[in-house]
Amino acid sequence: MAKKYTMIINLAKCIGCQACTVACKFQNNVPDGKFRTKTPANELKGTYPNVSIYFVKEACQMCQKAPCVSVCPTKASYYNEDGVVLVDEDKCVGCLYCMTACPYDARFLNKETGAVDKCTFCYELKVSKGEKPACVSTCVGGALIFGDLNDPLSQASQFLAKHKGEVRKPELGTHPGVYYIYEGVVK
Repeated sequence: MAKKYTMIINLAKCIGCQACTVACKFQNNVPDGKFRTKTPANELKGTYPNVSIYFVKEACQMCQKAPCVSVCPTKASYYNEDGVVLVDEDKCVGCLYCMTACPYDARFLNKETGAVDKCTFCYELKVSKGEKPACVSTCVGGALIFGDLNDPLSQASQFLAKHKGEVRKPELGTHPGVYYIYEGVVK
């Protein structure tokens, strides 16, 4: 059975430390001023001393019906055998169609390579070797869970069976593969 990788972000555990962002930049040699992932503060609610804030990790949502893949004229944006959305920088002509099509603002033009870049779940460098993505293995708060949803024994499958996962912009029909857990967070 094919794998169906997912990332789960437990917002109640994210402390906004940016360790995921730093790990990603180093692991993937992301140029200065650009990010494959980042964790900005999403919402500050309340008044002192009753203040709550939560952080939402932003990155490629690994859509099952990815607009970036369907608009790419050179097929540089594609799904690999495990359903991970990747970019073949040798095929990318830098037309930016995929950046325009992405409703999650998850791509950028890497001026050093001339190709579009994005989160890959560290597929080539780690996941294909049985390791977790750099952001997941570095998360000090334990907010990130990664795994194969087609494996009922995976931590990701078991976690989603017990917790309500939400996807970003479900009304678009892109079927994101990244889930957010809002339990314990004041929205």
